[in-house]
Amino acid sequence: MSRIVIADDDPGIGRILRDRLKELGHEVEHVLDGVEALRLADSTDLLLLDLEMPRMDGFAVLDSLQGQAGAPLVIVITAHGDMSKAVRAMRAGAYDFIAKPFDAATIQLVVRRALETRGLKTQVHHLRREIGRKHLWMRGNDPGMARIAETVERVAPSTATVLLLGETGTGKEVVARAVHQHSTRRDQPFVAVNCAVLKGELLESELFGHEKGAFTGADRTRPGRVEAARGGTLFLDEIGELSPAVQAKLLRLLQEREYERLGSDRTQRADIRLVAATHQDLPAAIRAGSFREDLYYRLKVITIKIPPLRERGGDILPLAQWLLDQHAAESGRAAPQLTPEVEQALQRYAWPGNVRELSNVMERCVLLAGDVVGLYDLPEELTGAEANQVTAVTDTAGLYTLRYNEAVTAARRLIVMHALEQTGGHQTRAAERLGVTQPYLSRIIKQLGIRRDES
Repeated sequence: MSRIVIADDDPGIGRILRDRLKELGHEVEHVLDGVEALRLADSTDLLLLDLEMPRMDGFAVLDSLQGQAGAPLVIVITAHGDMSKAVRAMRAGAYDFIAKPFDAATIQLVVRRALETRGLKTQVHHLRREIGRKHLWMRGNDPGMARIAETVERVAPSTATVLLLGETGTGKEVVARAVHQHSTRRDQPFVAVNCAVLKGELLESELFGHEKGAFTGADRTRPGRVEAARGGTLFLDEIGELSPAVQAKLLRLLQEREYERLGSDRTQRADIRLVAATHQDLPAAIRAGSFREDLYYRLKVITIKIPPLRERGGDILPLAQWLLDQHAAESGRAAPQLTPEVEQALQRYAWPGNVRELSNVMERCVLLAGDVVGLYDLPEELTGAEANQVTAVTDTAGLYTLRYNEAVTAARRLIVMHALEQTGGHQTRAAERLGVTQPYLSRIIKQLGIRRDES
């Protein structure tokens, strides 16, 4: 079922189209003008748009939808014999047109073709995002990551269980998705479950499903994630958090490929490929009695250890640039430039949150920085004392207490602040005094973190 909006100021035509499309199983809404059509556009798959309407005509609606992410496909409604308007509308971004008077077969054909096209575009968008996520962890120059990529490609076509080890944020789910995408199950579901989020009976129900009345609040029968992943891959993150009861059921699932829903005695078969992940030391958990040894050996048929980002020093800047480009593209803006001082701060930092933390920092830079990312666009924990030392310098004597790059940054800051003081904070005159353009000076002020009250 798709959501379709009809925008036509003729109630009769709107009613005919609405009734016909509802017969085809779609959710349909009829509005009388372009303003209402635009209001509903974000939640619409397909827009049937009359070109002659009050308040806002069809061409104005097409102009407003141009370039909008997730905009619906548009089929324009035009009078028979007025093909020039239909051609103009298609040049303005419409997918197709239907001419009045129209018959049911034509409506069905054009709508079906448009929805199939939209479905293909959606699939391509998701596939591109998936490919981007899949290759994120392989970006860079680290030989260890190259070996992991090779291992993934070699083991993915098998049905072997894979255990991923690594700190939080190293990209374990991304590697799991890469295993799935390289496997023969790539066209089937990839279902991810974070075992640390739910506990006990709730996690058991989430994984294996439950029958109505199996526990308090179970008001209906619900299939679990094992069932949802049928034919595909089930990814269990934070496997070390499983309770003993769930560990026993998971062991049976791996050994016998069988399970039961909570509250049911009917055995079901499981056709899944399991990928598990944890940041915990499972052998230590076994010694402590909190994790089953037999389950551990079932899980670690193929073990892949993902190194933390601090051990991939040569990958930090390539990853940072790639993430910066990705977040900038998602925000619809050009990626800002990283200054040498920022690059050095990125390389010096220990990255306890690993790639996930780096991604968050780059997203922050896209949102806060202008054309250039300066030290002051980074979180305080990345710059800390360095930024404070630079801003503390108020005369040239203080430069000699800093390291070279810090001293250069502090000197640039002093020069710009002096020019602003001499011109009363007037950026255009300060730019003339320094021999640079005003836009360039504005970027430097932003980069150096100079506030209005300092100048």
